[in-house]
Amino acid sequence: MEQLTFADFDLPVKILDVLADLNLFEPTPIQEKSIGPILSGRDVMGIAQTGTGKTLAYLLPVLKTWKYNKSGNPTVLVLVPTRELVVQVTEVVEKLTENLTARVIGIYGGKNINTQKLLFDNGCDILIGTPGRVMDLAIDNAISLKEVQKLIIDEFDEMLNLGFRPQLTHIFEMMKDKRQNILFSATMTDAVDEMLDTYFAGPIEISLAKSGTPLEKIEQTAYKVENFNTKINLLEHLLKTDADMSKVLIFTNNKKNADLLFTKIDELFPEQFDVIHSNKSQNYRLKAMKRFEQEEIKGLITTDVMARGLDISDITHVINFETPDIPEQYIHRIGRTGRADKDGKAITFVTKKEETLALDIELLMDKELQYIDFPSEVKINPKKIASEEEQVVMKNPAMVKIGEGGGAFHEKKRKIPKKTGAGLQKKSTEKFGANRAQQKAISKSKRKK
Repeated sequence: MEQLTFADFDLPVKILDVLADLNLFEPTPIQEKSIGPILSGRDVMGIAQTGTGKTLAYLLPVLKTWKYNKSGNPTVLVLVPTRELVVQVTEVVEKLTENLTARVIGIYGGKNINTQKLLFDNGCDILIGTPGRVMDLAIDNAISLKEVQKLIIDEFDEMLNLGFRPQLTHIFEMMKDKRQNILFSATMTDAVDEMLDTYFAGPIEISLAKSGTPLEKIEQTAYKVENFNTKINLLEHLLKTDADMSKVLIFTNNKKNADLLFTKIDELFPEQFDVIHSNKSQNYRLKAMKRFEQEEIKGLITTDVMARGLDISDITHVINFETPDIPEQYIHRIGRTGRADKDGKAITFVTKKEETLALDIELLMDKELQYIDFPSEVKINPKKIASEEEQVVMKNPAMVKIGEGGGAFHEKKRKIPKKTGAGLQKKSTEKFGANRAQQKAISKSKRKK
């Protein structure tokens, strides 16, 4: 069967010229499946993983039918969950419309809203923004959403994960019912299903892969590791011994741990890494991403909030320094590598407490992670960070007197030999290896309930 080209979709010559300049001639599978249904005018719900070409899948058919609006109010609204995605999608739209008369504006929170209001003085045709800032500007009458004909919501599942449902609902109420809704999501969750049933009229469903299925071109491995500090030692070892780790994206579960990890890694590899999360300024984050994209630095440390906002090419490795709390986030994280038909590698560090999370990921994917033996040359650091320390609650603190029991305690302490090096490693390996099948069965049973 002959390969389709973008010209087969009868796209405007001005857009085809831009695609040719970008060396884009043949659609990806999600683009091939989506362009026709979107051109039909019906609501569309696309399920496709990151890195599959979703942005062009919805932009190309929308731009084909777009017409200049004399009133100056947007007729196309694109909603995305993060500031970084606003910037990236806006750049793509501006590039595709460089030969058209479209007025393109991208907006997001964290910037002066009064300054952003001035952007609309000359009108707007295509508006890209985060839900909160779009809603705020509409409430202030800086923009009107009454003339929106095409509503596009990208990363729909992430929108709901980040708590944007109230803003989305408010935006729906500000628009006319007669419009085309184009929705894309990496996973189909219960929250997505509920929103579809409530607000959209029987959308055509386009699925590129089963929800939760990992990209097949990504090699997925894992290590069982004692704790946070030992993970740092393992990461140092991998970065020093694996020459292929030239462009590495490292995920932690929160901002505090991201900063802590960066402090340690920056000492080991000065000026080779950077860190971005929601507490960093927009300019800082964009500069760090640019340095990473241009390979001025070797790696970037980040959090799940940033997972959807990173569209960086040729990432060789994704490292889950901490196992994600939500199984679906694992899919989004590893989707940063293995893009554009290239192979990728994802490595996950799993502590004892994170084993259940890793099992949930395996159940979601219906695929087991390939565990690699912990390198014997990597030193195990028994020191725990604050979040790993078990808090002991004393029932009656007043009953305990200073000095009581001290002799017996110190005597027992002297009799307990210290576990270090290989001895502690052996104990850790035995502890982690036990009852894995039993834990998986219990986890699967819980999910069924």
